[in-house]
Amino acid sequence: MSENDLWVQHLKEKRLSYGLSQNRLAVVAGMTRQYLNDIENSRASPSDDIKTALLKALERLNPDAPLEMLFDYVRIRFPTTDVKHVIEDILLLKMNYMLHEDYGFYSYTEHYALGDIFVMVSPDEQKGVLLELKGRGCRQFEGFLLAQHRSWTDFFMDAICEGGVFKRLDLAINDKADILDIPQLTEKCRHEECISVFRSFKSYRSGELIRREEKEAMGHTLYIGSLKSEIYFCLYEKDYEQYAKSDIPIDEAEVKNRFEIRLKNERADHAILDLMAYHDAERTAFSIINRYLRFVDKVENKRRSTWKMNENWAWFIGKNREKLKLTTQPEPYSFDRTLGWLQRQVAPTLKVALWLDQIKDTTVIDDMIRHAKLTKRHEKIVQQQADAAEQMVTNHHRQK
Repeated sequence: MSENDLWVQHLKEKRLSYGLSQNRLAVVAGMTRQYLNDIENSRASPSDDIKTALLKALERLNPDAPLEMLFDYVRIRFPTTDVKHVIEDILLLKMNYMLHEDYGFYSYTEHYALGDIFVMVSPDEQKGVLLELKGRGCRQFEGFLLAQHRSWTDFFMDAICEGGVFKRLDLAINDKADILDIPQLTEKCRHEECISVFRSFKSYRSGELIRREEKEAMGHTLYIGSLKSEIYFCLYEKDYEQYAKSDIPIDEAEVKNRFEIRLKNERADHAILDLMAYHDAERTAFSIINRYLRFVDKVENKRRSTWKMNENWAWFIGKNREKLKLTTQPEPYSFDRTLGWLQRQVAPTLKVALWLDQIKDTTVIDDMIRHAKLTKRHEKIVQQQADAAEQMVTNHHRQK
């Protein structure tokens, strides 16, 4: 079997495994169904460009969702100083699992934490109680929502009913098929091929120098809109970020790029109200994107208003692709970061001390560990790590 025959066989098998008709694939790849039929039956020999277009179209139609959407930052202020009420009746978490710290952030005086779920407290009724979930906190909270048989929508509705004011909401769209070419979109911004309500954009290559065989560049990030405003967009190469943070090889990263909608204060509140009204996260996200932004392809000697929308951008915002759903990626609170810190900062010194113990026939390290006293804080961390999510949630919601 020739190399071309093997390629055709691979194409057909993959199309069928995705449950796609020839017509569906042909439309997305920009060709007729008959031509695709001729290719699959060896009556036509596609060029390298056509092969690339077909494989790219296949991945866009991957049933495992080349695009996925998730909440990546939630900050809500509740008009109460009763932190126990917020934790047990709104978050539906058991108070005794929360770790208390006598300092806070954003001028709050203290906070409670369960992993990366932070609840800040102030005696000032104007400030109330503030819930903050950053990316990892959102993933951890999704694990508790699962144990509570609640969705994000259920939780947001409970928060609204309690008078919660949304101070920050980030919607993230993960691109697994490399549809959003961040360097190319940056160039389009520079060449006026980005038509936007926003007046400014910023771009940079961030991170650290990495191994040449991984990627001969740094990660690209593009901000569209002012970071000081209540709404702006952040587009960045997620695969590079995963390499820099977790040492995951670039070509093994599941998510290639990320598009984040970052909303604050009134804009966050409006987005939540839209989500509650329509129960459609894709509608909420892309109505925001389409209102503020589109990318086009420049045509010389023609007015900018007549330039055609860029094909990749058109697909991203909905042309010929499957409907996007809000996904969850529940992740338990783990001790991994602390263990990582121990490995990097403590383990080498500990190894030296153990070595000296062997040389001198002493037991300094064993004695140190044996006589170490665990505080209530340490005992709380052990409890957080040892118990399952189902043990840490209240059942108030199921009683309603």
